[in-house]
Amino acid sequence: MKFEIANLAFAAIATLGVVAGGATAAHAAEQDIVDTAVAAGQFKTLAAALGGAGLVSTLKGAGPFTVFAPTDAAFAKLPAGTVENLLKPENKDKLTAILTYHVVPGRVMAADVGKVQEAKTVNGKMLMVSTKGGGVMINDAKVTATDITATNGVIHVIDSVILP
Repeated sequence: MKFEIANLAFAAIATLGVVAGGATAAHAAEQDIVDTAVAAGQFKTLAAALGGAGLVSTLKGAGPFTVFAPTDAAFAKLPAGTVENLLKPENKDKLTAILTYHVVPGRVMAADVGKVQEAKTVNGKMLMVSTKGGGVMINDAKVTATDITATNGVIHVIDSVILP
């Protein structure tokens, strides 16, 4: 059932048609999700947040995971001071809830997408999936790149941080 829900989560992503380039995807497939994100260079804030939440070892684990990864520019859209505040030790639970809202169990590629409107995340809450303006939206975040493979899952890049 979980895999079915995860497969459905990407129903609309296939219409986007943005796939990581061959050399990048081949190199990424040799690394786990965390190392793949760090190597991409556009997920420094996400990497710091994963460290602050204590989720690095989890996302380096066997998985598989599908991660909707907000870029540094996506984090920069948040109100000033938000990231710094979330990284404080007393806000670890809130940070963890936000980050696990970006993860769906299973490895779901854009080609596996069927028609769905929502998907259950690792934190237990639902993400809304829709198509808008020829692209795919996860809640209010636009999917900008898909199918960045890793040894323990796949990353789909989004342009905004999604909040539960």
